Amino acid sequence: MRIVRKIQCAAALCAAMTMMTTALQAQWLDPKDILKPKPDSWPSYSGDYSGRRYSPLTEINSLNVKGLTLAWAQRLTGGEGGPGGGGPPGFGAAAVPTNVGGVGTAVAPMGTIKGSILQVDGYLYVSTPDNVWAMDAMDGHVLWHFLWKTRGGTHIGNRGVAMWHDRLFLETPDDYLVAIDAKTGKEIWHKEIASFDLQYFSTMAPVVIGDHLLVGTGNDLDEPGMLQSFNPQTGDVEWKWFAVPMKKDDPGIETWRNLDAASHGGGNVWVNGSYDPETHLYILGTGNPTAAYTSQMRGPGANLYTCATVAINVDTGKMAWYYQTSPHDTHDFDSAQTQVLVDGMFKGKPRKMVMTAARNGYFFVLDRTTGEHLLTSKLVDSPNWAEDKLDKNGAPVRIPAKDFDYGGALVSPANGGVVNWPPPAFSPQTGLFYVNANESYAMYYLATTDPRGAMGLGGKDEVGLGTLGTYLIGMDYKTGKPAWKHRYPGVGGGSLIGVMATAGHLLFSGDQHGNLVAYESATGKQLWHARIGVSNAPETYMLDGHQYVLAGAGDMVYAFRLQ
Repeated sequence: MRIVRKIQCAAALCAAMTMMTTALQAQWLDPKDILKPKPDSWPSYSGDYSGRRYSPLTEINSLNVKGLTLAWAQRLTGGEGGPGGGGPPGFGAAAVPTNVGGVGTAVAPMGTIKGSILQVDGYLYVSTPDNVWAMDAMDGHVLWHFLWKTRGGTHIGNRGVAMWHDRLFLETPDDYLVAIDAKTGKEIWHKEIASFDLQYFSTMAPVVIGDHLLVGTGNDLDEPGMLQSFNPQTGDVEWKWFAVPMKKDDPGIETWRNLDAASHGGGNVWVNGSYDPETHLYILGTGNPTAAYTSQMRGPGANLYTCATVAINVDTGKMAWYYQTSPHDTHDFDSAQTQVLVDGMFKGKPRKMVMTAARNGYFFVLDRTTGEHLLTSKLVDSPNWAEDKLDKNGAPVRIPAKDFDYGGALVSPANGGVVNWPPPAFSPQTGLFYVNANESYAMYYLATTDPRGAMGLGGKDEVGLGTLGTYLIGMDYKTGKPAWKHRYPGVGGGSLIGVMATAGHLLFSGDQHGNLVAYESATGKQLWHARIGVSNAPETYMLDGHQYVLAGAGDMVYAFRLQ
């Protein structure tokens, strides 16, 4: 009997090792497969280029979602060496290879899983600041771990990795772009994105479009925001687009007090946009101007191209059009949220549209080929920083009395916005745009007139006053009004994650209590939940004939499927 057991264990171990060897040989993604993703994959930040976060999978649907059960769960471990999360199931926690890179000496805490998880050919690629793991999508065991030793900087989060052929790309908080071998987890090269000394920090998931690798960079001081294109093979910079004027004859300079104010004007690129293959335009949102709250140094103009939706030609890096959602922003209401591309009817005509829910509390619909304004409406009722009327371009008109003041100003939303960076979704089944929203209020006080105070934010003190409620909203883009609103229980704002829609008439998101929740997409009716402490936007993939729903929760990855 002992001999039989030994033979069985040896056979199982051999099979497990074969599975791991196969995993280390098969990781490859053709950029064309991001244009039309396979149903069994999630190959980019939003699942595809449209930003819709919509899956055509239907095995899990509104009729059977109550039968979802845990398929596997895996804890990830940062740092150097030691157990890395486990080997094949049934064999205990095996040591996972950790490949170390970096130009610094510090090992930062591994952080929380907040970004998208890539799923390609049965393998998952998960990231937190300075870390990447490859996992088997069938059972969750870890194949390898990459660790970047850092110089420091803001480790607020990481929004995922990109894949091109057999390599992955990671942005690090200390401003490097790192190419990693997808099979082994070993570093291929690293290139500096921006100056660490100027307090740039990099959190965005890179974007692969053909043979272009698009990279955005953030900064909370007073440096210009930028989007860059790198060659994914060599790491060479192909072009660089600045979100603010950098020369005296640059377009938009007339909206700033002077060139110095413009070239230190912010507009940082820190959230992924979407790509339109018909026009070859990458459409993204830009951040707030700096100083964020005290605008004397900026001048009274619109401060282009901050707080805007912009369309950039992928080959040349030239801007094709723009639309500013918050002209002359004075509340740090950046417009860096993910843009959603939709083809549909609008006022009786077929339109190619781009939609966005902005941090300032407004929902916008534009023509994505020209930037023409089509619709502006409030996501929720609470925003009070703008007048009831819109300007000639359909943008909200700021009320100066709601700026930061020595005596204080009651403003909605609070600094975090009605929405923030977690991604929205769109379902072609319902024609609804889905996003989480928070009706928050705060008192804003002007603490100093030094425009360089508070890391470029301009010297404000904010006293949060709470919220009227947090919601999951199904917005009808044709009317600019919610088709339904699901109010989350309780009164706290909590931490809301992104959204995913599926062809199974489902919507997955998380509430402020950490539940992963499934809703009926047409009505918002809650159908299923699991309290896992969810921390990133859910995703889905098909593997071996079964559909999985995937979510991160702190340092854990959970996969659910039907029994």
